[in-house]
Amino acid sequence: MPTPPPQKPQTPPHPAKPAPLPTTPLDGTDLAILGALVDDGRMTNAALAARVGVAESTCAYRVRALRQAGVIESINARLNLAALGHPINAIIKVRLGSHTGDLVRALYDNLVDVPGALTVLHMAGDDDFLLHVAVESPEKLRDLILEHVTVHPVVRQTETQLVFEVRDGRGVLPRRR
Repeated sequence: MPTPPPQKPQTPPHPAKPAPLPTTPLDGTDLAILGALVDDGRMTNAALAARVGVAESTCAYRVRALRQAGVIESINARLNLAALGHPINAIIKVRLGSHTGDLVRALYDNLVDVPGALTVLHMAGDDDFLLHVAVESPEKLRDLILEHVTVHPVVRQTETQLVFEVRDGRGVLPRRR
């Protein structure tokens, strides 16, 4: 009897609950470490310690504690989407016809898996979801909407807005002096 093919591991349908907030407030050293990592997440521990002005062992301990507390969730690479052949950015506003919990969660799970999806926001207000996507061409944008968004019966309406430019905001950390 042939062996059945291995099954893909099941991923949870919803993200894990966030880690508990730190029990002690963040001090100036923690904030300096966070600011430096936001500026350059590839920085070595030695360079980070020198920049912040603490011993390398202290720096490593602080970074580990910030990760364990859930303050640092991840450190990511920023991609040049145009260089990857996806020069068109758009925001797709999605309005639902029904707000049943299971249907909303299922749609959310599907939207985060749309090819080209950069960010998916579940919103309150007139629009239920905002989907930020990057695509190769206007035709690919149309196809993405028709094949991955409006096919869901719970979707009542979409509106698409082209993005001319994206800049990072200041963020939540205090300004460094």
